[in-house]
Amino acid sequence: MNIWLYSIFSVFLVSLISFSGALTLSIKKEKLKDFLIYFVSFSAGALLGDVFIHLLPEVIDEYNHPISLIFIYVLFGILSSFILEKIICWRHCHLPITKNHVHNFAWMNLWGDFFHNFIDGLTIAASFLLNIPAGIATTLAVVFHEIPQEIGDFGVLLHGGFKVKKALFLNFLTALSAFFGIIVVLLLNNKIEHLTLFLVPFAAGNFIYIASSDLIPELHKETKMKKGLIQIMTFILGVGVMYGLLFFE
Repeated sequence: MNIWLYSIFSVFLVSLISFSGALTLSIKKEKLKDFLIYFVSFSAGALLGDVFIHLLPEVIDEYNHPISLIFIYVLFGILSSFILEKIICWRHCHLPITKNHVHNFAWMNLWGDFFHNFIDGLTIAASFLLNIPAGIATTLAVVFHEIPQEIGDFGVLLHGGFKVKKALFLNFLTALSAFFGIIVVLLLNNKIEHLTLFLVPFAAGNFIYIASSDLIPELHKETKMKKGLIQIMTFILGVGVMYGLLFFE
């Protein structure tokens, strides 16, 4: 029962991040961009730190299983993320944006968010099944990368033709799909033996893909040395936070 409570509370906190986009309405675009890029580097470090400090070591220690097979599951997670991103890609939509028309890419962004948050729910629940500290570390990693993502998604919805209130409501609605991820994992865990042996490496692959394909490439767009050094420091800080959580286990 504790696993259910921990998982539901964690996903509830993550879902509230969907409202973070509203905070950007009063912030100038350039200031917001400068702030978010450091949060992106921090979240990239946190995601990779969670993978290599918590998730993979925990699942390797938990199961007497060939390590090569565990890493195949990781690769499957990376491949699945790549395929999902290809399916929901909206960049080639060319319909005009008008007051009375919601652009197709805005709807596609919502569908992408729905599936992404569902996987976050799977990841959080699977991590709590390993142990509570791993679940907390994964929840924090998800929160850190959700903040810049949700702010970006909110901007996409506004740009696509949604009004502010509707954009916030739909963003929150898609965030709730994480609860379905929790339910699927925790119900199947009672029926499928060693479910976390597959799900945790799969989740690790998803985190690796997000950090290496979505977040780190954004950091390379900054060419100024001072800002680049700050990005490196915030990246290391993200890894450091994940390492620090080891002392609470």
